[in-house]
Amino acid sequence: MSRWTSLPTLALAATLLLAGCATTGLSDSQRLALYRAHAGAPQKDLSNADRLIGWTALGDEAVAVWTRPNEAYLLDLGNSCNGLNNATTILITNLLGQVSAGMDRVTVIDRPAGFHVSCRIQSIRRLDTQAIRASEQALREARLAEREAADAGS
Repeated sequence: MSRWTSLPTLALAATLLLAGCATTGLSDSQRLALYRAHAGAPQKDLSNADRLIGWTALGDEAVAVWTRPNEAYLLDLGNSCNGLNNATTILITNLLGQVSAGMDRVTVIDRPAGFHVSCRIQSIRRLDTQAIRASEQALREARLAEREAADAGS
C-alpha cells in the first residue's frame, strides 16, 4: 500500500536553493540541462524518501529532491507536469519510504481543490551536487565579468 509523504516547503532551504539557481540567470531548460549533465546513471529506487529536506522544480519536466544537504536526486517526469514550476507544495508517492521509477508519482498540490496534477516518475538519478554548485558559481562569475567589462567599456 502506497502512502503519501508531504514535502513541506522549508522557507530558508527553498529560498537558498531557488536563489542559487536564480542568480545564474539560466532559463528553466538551461537549468534542467545543467542538472541532467551532472546526473548519474538511472537507478530503480530512491530510499529514505520520507526524509526529504527540500526540493527544486526544474521547469515542468523534472524535480530535484534533497535527502541531505549534499545529496540530491533528479526525478525526471518524462512529460510536462503542469504547474510544477510554480508549485509551493508537492507530494511524492512512496512505499515505506522508497520511491520507485515507473511506479511512483509527483503530485502538484497548488491547484484549486480537487484538481491536483499527478505525474509519473520516469527515472531517478543521483546528482553530483558539488559539480552543480561549481558550474553555477562559474556561470555567476562569468556573468559578473561580462557586466564589469561592459561597464568598463561604457
